Amino acid sequence: MRVLLLLFLIVPLVEMLLLFEVAANIGGLWTVGLVVLTAVVGIQILKRQGLRTLLRARERIESGELPAREIIEGMLIAAAGALLLTPGFLTDALGFVLLTPRLRGPVAAWVVGRGIWSARIGSVRIDPRAGFGTGFKPGSGGNVYEGEYSRENPENSRLDDSTKP
Repeated sequence: MRVLLLLFLIVPLVEMLLLFEVAANIGGLWTVGLVVLTAVVGIQILKRQGLRTLLRARERIESGELPAREIIEGMLIAAAGALLLTPGFLTDALGFVLLTPRLRGPVAAWVVGRGIWSARIGSVRIDPRAGFGTGFKPGSGGNVYEGEYSRENPENSRLDDSTKP
């Protein structure tokens, strides 16, 4: 928690110092124009990378695999978008790093490989390192009931009113 607090204090200060330094060298209007240009270019790249990642995720789902890496990459792309919309050169540089597939891919693979990301749906734990339903052990997270079912004499049942006019 303290690390986040320090980041929220240090990053804006460093950004302001960088903006002041660049503005002192090239001028204030040019600096503002450069910040806007990086945001516009970044958003265009963001759209393309997001669509590619979405299509890859869809292919993995259709083949019956969990698109864990694509989900992580999608979250990294969203973070890159937030960084690019934040005015400043440091955040723009980090945003462009996250938008570069050759740099983002290893980060996503590291997150998935470390097991940092996982999901739980009911009593089923989904492990992103494998396919759907991995980590599920009957009886470990809830009750499992086994039995048989057959329907006899539906005309005597109060629930089945389809035979009555």
